[in-house]
Amino acid sequence: MPLALDTPLGAEELAESMLPPLGNRWLHTQAVAQRASEARSAVPAADADLLVAAAWLHDIGYAPELRRTGFHPLDGARHLETLGAPSRLVCLVAHHSGAVYEAEQRGLSEELTQYEREDSPLLDALIYSDMTAGPAGQRLTFDERISEILTRYEPGSAVHAAISNARPYLAAAVGRTQARLADRPV
Repeated sequence: MPLALDTPLGAEELAESMLPPLGNRWLHTQAVAQRASEARSAVPAADADLLVAAAWLHDIGYAPELRRTGFHPLDGARHLETLGAPSRLVCLVAHHSGAVYEAEQRGLSEELTQYEREDSPLLDALIYSDMTAGPAGQRLTFDERISEILTRYEPGSAVHAAISNARPYLAAAVGRTQARLADRPV
């Protein structure tokens, strides 16, 4: 019997079945899951495993066999839905790291609204985990990560524009998570 996708082990198993051929994307995913494990105390205890599971699966939409729209949060969420993943996990993947900003750039806002975005310590911690792990798994500060993304994607691209617009939103989520981590020892 397969493991539940909303558990760290089940999510890791699915991610490992699809992402290793993507090289740095797999290294990044592993680092995001590690950061999420370290940030567990920033979310309610009942959400800690879901945080780590979402971290493992946040970039699953990059797997070539899942590409439908070319927008990885949406492609990943849709795939998880077909697997019967819990709605909350699907929605976290759909909305990780300010996806609404990139959906707007790509003309996919309506499609993304099919997935509810929660404003919560859980989504904040997922954003924190993604925004402090570099493309090859290296630890980065938030500002280093934003600079890295803006350098990797050329001005005028959907990702460059989206990250530029999302920066205040992402910075606030990272800041809230850092404050929660400072209040609650790991």
